[in-house]
Amino acid sequence: MSRESQTAQPAASDRSELPGKLPDHLRAELIAFRRDLHMHPELGNQEFRTTAAIKARLETAGLRPRVLKSGTGLVCDVGTWDGVRPMLALRADIDALPIPDAKTHVAYRSTFPDRAHACGHDVHTAVVLGAGLVLADLDRQGLLPQPVRLLFQPAEEVLPGGATEAVESGVLDGVGKIIAVHCDPRVDVGRVGLRAGPITSACDRLEVSLSGPGGHTARPHLTTDLVTAAARVAIDVPAVLARRMDARSGMVITWGRIETGHACNVIPMHAELSGTVRCLDLNAWHEAPDMIHAAIDEIATVHGAKFEINHVRGVPPVVNDPVVTELLREAMGVRCGTDSVEDTEQSLGGEDFSWYLEHVPGAMARLGVRTPGDTAKRDLHRGDFDVDESAIGVGVEFFTAAALLDGRRARPAR
Repeated sequence: MSRESQTAQPAASDRSELPGKLPDHLRAELIAFRRDLHMHPELGNQEFRTTAAIKARLETAGLRPRVLKSGTGLVCDVGTWDGVRPMLALRADIDALPIPDAKTHVAYRSTFPDRAHACGHDVHTAVVLGAGLVLADLDRQGLLPQPVRLLFQPAEEVLPGGATEAVESGVLDGVGKIIAVHCDPRVDVGRVGLRAGPITSACDRLEVSLSGPGGHTARPHLTTDLVTAAARVAIDVPAVLARRMDARSGMVITWGRIETGHACNVIPMHAELSGTVRCLDLNAWHEAPDMIHAAIDEIATVHGAKFEINHVRGVPPVVNDPVVTELLREAMGVRCGTDSVEDTEQSLGGEDFSWYLEHVPGAMARLGVRTPGDTAKRDLHRGDFDVDESAIGVGVEFFTAAALLDGRRARPAR
């Protein structure tokens, strides 16, 4: 059950006098905003209501958001960029998943039978919105040392991710670094998980089509035995790559489907395989398509099979910049104490935040959303996923601290 927990906050002595705290009235508003999004989830590139709600709230605060060219998602600068010092961007993803909401005990469950915010994007959105509103108030007081860009990105769940179109539309113009959070149901609320270097993995889709003259199973020498060819591709391609790629890259091909033939005494003319390519290492991910193509070519050729490959690029690993990661570590320490940061492992999941990091340095933190002591398992991409909503306030103050600390460092000396 989601609830705004009574999680103990760090003692006053553990906190800096850095401004940017979240006022109680805004805390309550953001929880209500998150619940409204949760009730009205929208799939990738269909987030029109979500975009309109974010835009309206930012405009109410006197800001000037700009909807992306795709028609969903938006960017909004807090403060006036001087055209010289690069800005820090705060990124949130806004789309939901095409799965039913299995929660029956909360009033804010999805009102659509086949959609749910089962990955926490509603929380991410509320966090960046709240941070923007707090920073806008500081800007009016003359306390914002450097402009900050808010980025509400559509279609994170749509391969290869809405980040690619967002980058093409210019959302990184003037941005020097970018940060984000992702809900983590394994981490207690009031804490974040950080890791310098790769924190997620790459994931692609691989489809292979084999063809050749079929025939009678009594005369396989007159045919291209595609059943055997498909079996050898399925077995030998992963084995060959295991010897050609650095084992530390963690690259794995896993087949999910093999389809060929219809009769026991007929050698078919077509065979298909499809699966996923996962990779822990960014350089290996860049090398993977050529290596995979070469391996399939060798094995298919031995069996006389023609082949076509559809290697659908997904996302590269999110590789956290060490300097930006330390900025996040310091920001969380300022807000919640140094013991509120824990080291985290590299996930096998994918995240299109990685596309931004191909252009500017940045880092993603894992935001704790589990109520301390709660033993229920609420994993991501499950219909019963929910969060402890006090994580929203933690995320807002985490981001405002990061923005202020980064801005103070970038401010030129007088």
